[in-house]
Amino acid sequence: MQAKRLVIIGAGPGGNTCATVAASLGAEVTMVERDVIGGAAHLWDCIPSKTLIATGAELAELTRAPVMGLQAQGSLDIEALHRRVQDIKAHLHDQLCTQLTSQGVRLITGTARFKDAHTVVADTDAGLEELEADVVLISTGSRPRVPTFAPVDGERVLTTRDSYPPPEIPDHAIIIGSGVTGVEFTHMFASLGSRVTLLVSRQQVLPIKDAEVAAVLEEAFLERGVDLWKGARANAITRDGDTVRVGCEDGRLAEGSHAVLAVGSIPNTEGLGLEEAGVELDANGYVRVNHNCLSNVGHIYAAGDVSGKLPLSSVAAMQGRKIAEHFMGLHNRPHRHLDYDKAASAVFTEPEIADVGLAEAEAFACGFKIRVTKVPFSANAKALIKGDPRGFVKLISDPARGVVLGGSIVGRNAAELIGIVAVAVANGLRDADVIDALLVHPTLSESLADAAS
Repeated sequence: MQAKRLVIIGAGPGGNTCATVAASLGAEVTMVERDVIGGAAHLWDCIPSKTLIATGAELAELTRAPVMGLQAQGSLDIEALHRRVQDIKAHLHDQLCTQLTSQGVRLITGTARFKDAHTVVADTDAGLEELEADVVLISTGSRPRVPTFAPVDGERVLTTRDSYPPPEIPDHAIIIGSGVTGVEFTHMFASLGSRVTLLVSRQQVLPIKDAEVAAVLEEAFLERGVDLWKGARANAITRDGDTVRVGCEDGRLAEGSHAVLAVGSIPNTEGLGLEEAGVELDANGYVRVNHNCLSNVGHIYAAGDVSGKLPLSSVAAMQGRKIAEHFMGLHNRPHRHLDYDKAASAVFTEPEIADVGLAEAEAFACGFKIRVTKVPFSANAKALIKGDPRGFVKLISDPARGVVLGGSIVGRNAAELIGIVAVAVANGLRDADVIDALLVHPTLSESLADAAS
């Protein structure tokens, strides 16, 4: 029996995971990527940004050295930082290429488009190549959204992708957008020594997050000298030499050395020949998919940002796995579909923020009866030992059944700690299950058991 021929357009986390799982299940896999194996959003955005943030975190640790009984100083070596970012990206790229090729995945460098529903044409340096496919995965990702009022030049007016690493550390960065990317940039530049003005279009940073969590982050920003402009919706950007001015709808004018746009992304669906394949897009340009990530065309799937679901690498990777299992026949029996409401997410600021499942305000808005418990890290021995007792753990549970419905964590290592809550939420575990786990002492994770009590 001939192996199923899978063609993947785009080598981000969704495409890579799908390729490795499908190859392990016996599929013949060809992947076409125009930029970088690993995905532009992942290796050009996520990994560099977290590398820069990690450097900023180390500098922040030095400011707390006296609390630990130490006298320490540090300074930023921007050239060494640039090399570190490039080295990490290159290492991950090489590791992915080795893994894929070792599994028999064929990698093609070039652009791809549909000729028809079962034929993909790859445009490479060697010319055009037609690829016949039984199954196609679209995982082309997204790119930063640029408003019409923003004269992006890559020097002083930047998108997020221009800033990993930035051409120079700004004297005064104006961050436009207070979602996850905006607050991470605020933290990053403030940690690296920039003065930062954050334009918050609403009355709270991270508007879709728990208000108590957002309040802790806002307080931390203010303590670090960040200027928070609430209700400030940008509508104009001008550059005069080394000065950038950002105008707001209410008449306020922010002036700095650089402006950074963090106002969302748009899917990369142009030029793919989706009309020729009969693939439908929604009003925002995302591929319409069902619970199996399948488009309206019965053998064409979409994963990652282009699917219009949660724009997280972890979600894209899980989509890729589920897609491979589905078209290889493993899901012909009942199985657990992807539940995007139970996906854990994190914000890599100082302090870190992470959450999963149902939030308190969301639960009340839906009319649920819930139990809310909150434990501050100031009551945790490890937090005191580490000299950083900021933040808290908040758990949401069903008071009748004791089932954990969600949780939020703000504080040191929140992104790591949320994994325990995510496992509980995904598997319907009870508060008692968290309490009964014999967690190590002293650790920050003990606060999870305390919150479950």
